[in-house]
Amino acid sequence: MFNLIAWSYSLYIMFFFSVAIAGYMEDKYSASVIEDSSLDMLGLTRKYGYPLESHYVTTEDKYILRMFRLPRPNARPIFLMHGLLDSSITWVLSGPWGALGYYLYDLGYDVWMGNARGNFYSRNHSHYNPDNDKSFWRFSWHEIGFYDVPASIDYVLNKTGYDKMAYFGHSQGTTSFFVMASMRPEYNKKITLMSALAPVSYMKNVNAPLLPIMRNLMAISGNTITEFLPRSELWRACFRSKMTEDTCFDYMFQLLGKDPKMWNATMAPVYMSHLPSGCNLKQFKHYVQLIDSGRFCQYDYGSTENLKRYNSSHPRDYPIKKITAPVALYYTSNDNLSGFKDVIHLSKELPNVVENCLYPYKKWNHMTMVWGLEARELTHKHMVELMKKYEPQSM
Repeated sequence: MFNLIAWSYSLYIMFFFSVAIAGYMEDKYSASVIEDSSLDMLGLTRKYGYPLESHYVTTEDKYILRMFRLPRPNARPIFLMHGLLDSSITWVLSGPWGALGYYLYDLGYDVWMGNARGNFYSRNHSHYNPDNDKSFWRFSWHEIGFYDVPASIDYVLNKTGYDKMAYFGHSQGTTSFFVMASMRPEYNKKITLMSALAPVSYMKNVNAPLLPIMRNLMAISGNTITEFLPRSELWRACFRSKMTEDTCFDYMFQLLGKDPKMWNATMAPVYMSHLPSGCNLKQFKHYVQLIDSGRFCQYDYGSTENLKRYNSSHPRDYPIKKITAPVALYYTSNDNLSGFKDVIHLSKELPNVVENCLYPYKKWNHMTMVWGLEARELTHKHMVELMKKYEPQSM
């Protein structure tokens, strides 16, 4: 999460000043991988023979979100929510042999994949233009949890006729769920099971190596409201030579935790072409506040503004005790963005933890459960087995 800032600026430098080896990416990676790196959701699913629908939902505060569906009409729906700087495409990037989205569809589920406001697929609003109106960017992940996730869930349930469904969240996709389920507790009854992959709430023990760079950026930016790291062609700079590639991988491993055994290096251009996919700088600031405070709380606007918003000089903690939906926690000990000690803290606060799984694999990192070479065998199958235990017998 935080290292992407340094990574981004390094890419700019490498793009203009590195000595490129002509055709390096074309020589090293397969034509299929290079093709996948240029395809969007529609292109990827079409290439691999899967149906895809595009849906739009408008939130209470008028953001227009794009959702994608691998449709199985009348089948039980499942909702997947991505992490920070990511998008719905993360659930299909690894292909039919490894991606969780395809796996759930192949098992007979109606698969819905959300996109948070401000990312590549959700840059629309009823009134604001994200390209020239700062009002579009006045949100954090609090608003994603309070508005985006509930609106998406309601849309899916209304469309399918079901009254509840399973939820998979990764990283910020878990944060936003915890916001929703604590602040709008009526949504707990709409979830059969929440599977939290690399959950993020308390962050006191986060150990991102380049966090100081993030703090410097926060200090420089002040109260700037802006889009941050939108999807671009900058990723291609990573594959101009062996030197630039190694540099990018090094930053990525500092960001996520180094896990060379599970990292599918043959697919690197695919993963790096779609992440980052854009967000709001305020989302980062909110996470840094959690690191500094050791709390899981709302955005800190300063004492004066806090008094207006919260009737308190300090932001309010999220009432985690109100999260009554069954929650399965899946986490690792080599995750630089989701500290296992913080997840253990969370597990003691949540009232209905039905699985508390700290994986024994010491090198697994922040993305292993989503993109890892053996993720399907070692994580996805068990997650599905547990999920099925909480499915109602009928609609």
